Amino acid sequence: MDLSTLLKPGAVKVLANVTSKKRLFQDLGDIAHSAYGLDATQTVDALQERETLGPTGVGHGVALPHARLHGLKTVVGVFLRLEKSLDFDAVDRLPVDLVFALFAPKDSGVDHLKALALVSRTMRNAETCAKLRANTDPAALHAVLTAAQGGAQAA
Repeated sequence: MDLSTLLKPGAVKVLANVTSKKRLFQDLGDIAHSAYGLDATQTVDALQERETLGPTGVGHGVALPHARLHGLKTVVGVFLRLEKSLDFDAVDRLPVDLVFALFAPKDSGVDHLKALALVSRTMRNAETCAKLRANTDPAALHAVLTAAQGGAQAA
């Protein structure tokens, strides 16, 4: 499993005006719909339901919202770089500007956990996050993510 199979280039965006977690989840749902054909309403509802279990802001300006969905065949992702940081109830109480959302089949057990671990390792890398924050081109962001993950496997 690698990020290039989880994350389509069309699922990487830079957003300027996200003002709330609810709005962020709506944007994630819209992007998941356009990139993967997921039902936007079901996606938003699943993200909000998961978030009630505990915030998915993991610290250092990074959030990893995730949800399991009916009808999905494989784990897929959406990456957002926010131009303006957003309060996300993160564990370190810092606002979030890098969001990597994962969507998994309802019964995906191990694959969902492997994907979450892979994304978490990638997003914990300070150099990778610095490169993501320095870029505003979605194609460049996708390249940074897939190259960072590839380099992590080789090490």
